[in-house]
Amino acid sequence: MKPPPFTYFRPDTLQEAIAILARTENAKVLAGGQSLMAMLNLRYVFPDALVDINNLFDIAGIEIRPDRVRIGAMTRQRRIEIDDALFEVTPIFREALKLVGHRQTRNRGTIGGSLCHLDPASELPTLALLLDAEIEATGPHGPRRIPVGEFITGFMMPGIAADEIVTAIEFAPWSATHGHAFQEFARRHGDFAVASAAVLVERNATGIIGRAAIAIGGIGSVPQRHAAGEASLIGTDGGAEAINLALESCSELEALGDFHGSAEYRLSVARAMLRKSLSIALARASDRATR
Repeated sequence: MKPPPFTYFRPDTLQEAIAILARTENAKVLAGGQSLMAMLNLRYVFPDALVDINNLFDIAGIEIRPDRVRIGAMTRQRRIEIDDALFEVTPIFREALKLVGHRQTRNRGTIGGSLCHLDPASELPTLALLLDAEIEATGPHGPRRIPVGEFITGFMMPGIAADEIVTAIEFAPWSATHGHAFQEFARRHGDFAVASAAVLVERNATGIIGRAAIAIGGIGSVPQRHAAGEASLIGTDGGAEAINLALESCSELEALGDFHGSAEYRLSVARAMLRKSLSIALARASDRATR
């Protein structure tokens, strides 16, 4: 199929791109295009204009400081996947990105594009939620920081204005001894997940969990933090009772059925993925604490 007609812009600066968005109605931003081009060809979206931001090289790159990690919105997913410095501080990115599409799509896809597309089964929005990230969006009045919980406003609805462009994601890294895991089930490799579970945990010197984060993707209209599951782990040694409580409390999450399966089926898959992620993350946290 062919896309509907549109006016094409390819600005060379961020300020030029924002100015085009400000004066153009019904415009879409084109980053990697791995989702948008398919939606255009299938006539799911009908923009009057496309603003191609692939010349905005100044909003790409990875910056790692002791207390903060910043990833530019135009950073390609493959670049994030293979970055060894990022792997040292936040290894869950590499694990999750290996599940995103295929290498060819990761070569073009960007972190900003994935965040703005905001598919509930997509790995990168789930990671942003897990990490309590802030999303930087820049518009005519300059940049602003949006907590990820406010950025995720609904199904494929990022919380930015029509004349704003996401320019970066920032988050605080966890301790060097934290454990991590990202597990998902998809019918074929590269497909969007039926359900996914991302976990971060930190143990203290006696093996007690002092900090935990759980995010579940794919089962509802948006990726979700599993606060009840986190609470069931903190203050425990991560034994069977705590894990079972985390799994049981998944029933508090939003779960929607579709042609891939019922809400009950998706929830059962989420529990299975969470059990696996918890097992891996807890083991990694124990291993790192003894090094």
